[in-house]
Amino acid sequence: MAETEIGMSTDNIKGLVLALSSSLFIGASFIVKKKGLKKAGASGIRAGAGGYTYLFEPLWWIGMITMIAGEIANFAAYAFAPAILVTPLGALSIIISAALAHAILQEKLHTFGILGCALCVVGSTTIVLHAPQEREIESVKEVWDLATEPAFLLYAAIVITAAVVIIIRVIPHYGQTHVMVYISICSLMGSLSVMSVKALGIALKLTFSGMNQLLHPQTWAFTLIVLACVITQINYLNKALDTFNAAVVSPIYYVMFTSLTILASVIMFKDWDGKNASQIVTEICGFVTILSGTFLLHETKDMVEGSSQSSSLRLPKHEEEDEGLDPEGIPLRQVDTLRPK
Repeated sequence: MAETEIGMSTDNIKGLVLALSSSLFIGASFIVKKKGLKKAGASGIRAGAGGYTYLFEPLWWIGMITMIAGEIANFAAYAFAPAILVTPLGALSIIISAALAHAILQEKLHTFGILGCALCVVGSTTIVLHAPQEREIESVKEVWDLATEPAFLLYAAIVITAAVVIIIRVIPHYGQTHVMVYISICSLMGSLSVMSVKALGIALKLTFSGMNQLLHPQTWAFTLIVLACVITQINYLNKALDTFNAAVVSPIYYVMFTSLTILASVIMFKDWDGKNASQIVTEICGFVTILSGTFLLHETKDMVEGSSQSSSLRLPKHEEEDEGLDPEGIPLRQVDTLRPK
């Protein structure tokens, strides 16, 4: 596999460019979908309360189309680069969301929020420069063999069991008050969808290069898994966005989704095989830097210069609105120096 002067393979560079494009589209989609959900909720049953009136809201569909464009770019990125490179770059979508929230939702970025954005960029750069090379795969059957190894089957069983338990036992009691409930389902199923998306992307890449993989049943099995996981993700992400503030949902979803996806990729594709301890530690440090920037960006989301923030992640947005929040659903709960919008 050819490498460039910076030590990255040409496939990794293609994956990098596609991942960056994906972050741009997905970051914008969060804001547009949020506006659409609020507009739909004002004239019908909110998504968080089980309603689907947002399906008739054009603004929500614009956001969905934007997200689909981002996911297509993301899909293609996984066909060229390892998940441990592509997935963490999703942090850049948070930066884009923060910038657009500043411009569209009138949310102000604290100085530490800007620092958080910078940390995300530094962490992403570290991961890009130390990412493993994509392994050579010549058939979708090879990916299927990796997916059916005992270690990954155990991981998949744990994920599916956890998601089912949360849906049946946890959501009825805590879905409207704990932001982690909906996001946990999205993240758990998301880690499986990324592995299947990567398998499907590899199959299509091989097909376009002249080795038809569409005749293999494994290709269609991965397709069904992708559809099931993505539908589940969209449903519960909509509930999370409609119930809680976008400033809360976006960073937590990113952290959980990325962590679980990297874990799944390390188990299934063995991304760290053949890498020494220093390389692995450097990649982990890059990821932790991104996490630090993400949380710093979130924690200072509604702070003014020289203030400290104290807001609960457990209070649902629709309850906050009853306590005097602005029409956008942005948290205005004032604690000492917290400034109203």
